[in-house]
Amino acid sequence: MSAPVRALANDPLVSGATQTRFDAYPNRAEGAASGVSWAAVGAGAFAAASLSLILLALGAGAGLSSVSPFSNVGLSTTAVGFGALLYLCITEIISSGVGGYLAGRLRTKWVDLHSDEVYFRDTAHGFLAWSVALVMSAAFLTAAAAGMVGASASATSSATNSRLETAALDANRYYIDSLFRGGRATTAAEDVAAKADAAAVFAHAITNRTALSPDDRNYVADLISARTGINHNEAEARVANVFERDLAAADLARKSVAHSLYWLFVALLLGAFTASFAATIGGRRRDRVPAMQRATA
Repeated sequence: MSAPVRALANDPLVSGATQTRFDAYPNRAEGAASGVSWAAVGAGAFAAASLSLILLALGAGAGLSSVSPFSNVGLSTTAVGFGALLYLCITEIISSGVGGYLAGRLRTKWVDLHSDEVYFRDTAHGFLAWSVALVMSAAFLTAAAAGMVGASASATSSATNSRLETAALDANRYYIDSLFRGGRATTAAEDVAAKADAAAVFAHAITNRTALSPDDRNYVADLISARTGINHNEAEARVANVFERDLAAADLARKSVAHSLYWLFVALLLGAFTASFAATIGGRRRDRVPAMQRATA
């Protein structure tokens, strides 16, 4: 009998042995160990989240110090906006890189694994650290924003009419107020009601991206005529002019938000890539550290 045949016959997994012995193949027991070191992932995620908040605070302070209410002083709005987007990308790269490196460096050392599997697991650890940090930051910031909004609303609810708050949310108060400039002496309740009705009409048209209907234009013009004393034709011209300005401002705000979301996507994508790549660097460094020999008596 040849050597390969004898080896196959003596294999406890192939021969008619009484039971299968997995201890004859130590590499097969590796599947029982977890491939994710959650402690390392959590440490990297906390480091990335805290570092990103610190860098964002620094960037906010630098941005506020670079603008000025005076003309020809400080940076322009375009320069500040572009700098903020660029700084957001840099913040994501730095914080995610540190978090990913820690996740790779602190993870459990895997033995008897192919180098490709180790590389994949390190990449996954960096990506998981970035994902956990992103979820934690979003949850904390959302909770903080909701708390501040709730506190502000509860503090001013007793002093402000609810319809005026709704109008301020549905439309820009500046454009609504400009409709009623030069008005007659009226009570505060009448003034608030008229502005709330005009804001609701504007908000409906802007939300649906449609022009003002003749009925809506005539109704708002009647409100303006009753409050300011100008004739109906002048009121209609004012309504058309203010509505076009309000619509242009809303479209500009929509485009600004869209561009900010695009840049946020790019920044988060850079953060995910940086965290994954940094984890492979930390993992390789972790595996190359020689083990300390215990001193014998």
